[in-house]
Amino acid sequence: MFSRCAARSATVASPIQTSFLKTRTPLFSAITRQCRSPYLNARVDGRRYVSAYGYTQAKALVYSRYGEPKDVVQLHKHSISAPHGTQVNLRLLASPLNPADVNQIQGVYPSKPAFETTIGTQEPSAIAGNEGAFEVIAIGSGVKGLTTGDWVVMKRTGQGTWRTHAQLDESQLIKIEDKDGLSPLQISTVSVNPVTAYRMIKDFCEWDWMRAGEEWLIQNGANSGVGRAVIQLGREWGIKTLNVVRERKTPEETETLKQELKDLGATAVVTEAELVSGEFRNIVKELTRQGKEPIRLALNCVGGKNATALAKVLAPGSHMVTYGAMSKQPVALPSGLLIFKNLVFEGFWVSKWGDQNPQLKENTIKDILQLTRAGKFKDIPVEEAKWRWKTEGPELAAAVQETLSGYRSGKGLLRFEGDD
Repeated sequence: MFSRCAARSATVASPIQTSFLKTRTPLFSAITRQCRSPYLNARVDGRRYVSAYGYTQAKALVYSRYGEPKDVVQLHKHSISAPHGTQVNLRLLASPLNPADVNQIQGVYPSKPAFETTIGTQEPSAIAGNEGAFEVIAIGSGVKGLTTGDWVVMKRTGQGTWRTHAQLDESQLIKIEDKDGLSPLQISTVSVNPVTAYRMIKDFCEWDWMRAGEEWLIQNGANSGVGRAVIQLGREWGIKTLNVVRERKTPEETETLKQELKDLGATAVVTEAELVSGEFRNIVKELTRQGKEPIRLALNCVGGKNATALAKVLAPGSHMVTYGAMSKQPVALPSGLLIFKNLVFEGFWVSKWGDQNPQLKENTIKDILQLTRAGKFKDIPVEEAKWRWKTEGPELAAAVQETLSGYRSGKGLLRFEGDD
């Protein structure tokens, strides 16, 4: 891919080297005439380019201290050398802005990436983001399973996805074996929310598959990325879903949301007000044919009274899985649910699960993408933030901060539209 005079060092260009590349001295111009490659036609008018020495100009959203994204996230420009050995150079396609990513930046998330200077930041810093889709643009001579043009996702969390380009080892990546019929949006959002939904349904309940269509799960946060995935997987696997959403600003907006989830496959949708009302038990009885169709699994990302209400309608011996705490309230459990109904309360953290089960994570992603190709798994709504080469850091930091606002029309998504 690169000209024969390209440097093979894996180190990041020093300030002196970077200055030399940008000034384009007569000596450098002579070199470029002798060592032609497709990359030499890349423009140098302030946008990213690859030099005759194989250095790719890149940008990353980094933070060197914890706080609100608008206060601590900065845009850092650096150089990436030509890959060697099993190294792979990547270009960002798209990366979602997940609440957990923001919590990491705030310093309140259990998993904290290392602060380092590997990309030449003045202070030890972390690259933000944990999920994204990348395209392979160059490979080292020792790379066996990837080639240019392949799409990949990160194998582990904490590798930093909010960057235009990256250089990683082949072992740190999961190849998308068949990208035909898939979009960057679908690839970039597959490894957190859909995987969370898939594993919670599969791993925390022994479903009676002979009774397909006669067993239920109940979940709050049903309009979230996880919630929408749960609805579609439940429809595909013959599990009925009772879904709880927050009321919107008007009754009309609430009804529109309910219908949207029903169109995805939701069996029933109720509001939080209905959930905590005295009538909810009667609603459940009517839906489940007076309890003949048991609710065997509850998925909780809210906590507080909301979670307690979910637990109260579970069948004896059922499970509640908590994977979030949006209300920031503890899960309160009446003793009777433990003593007389023998309910099991567990937690699930997809980041830890994925790091402990890398092959199972890869298999799960493949299964979900197969459903997506078959048209059985629809895209989540997104609010895109265009990341062009000239986009300034404060604009990107503001897009990250915006993910904390309530009642958004879709998940935040960084879509890179720079040069290759």
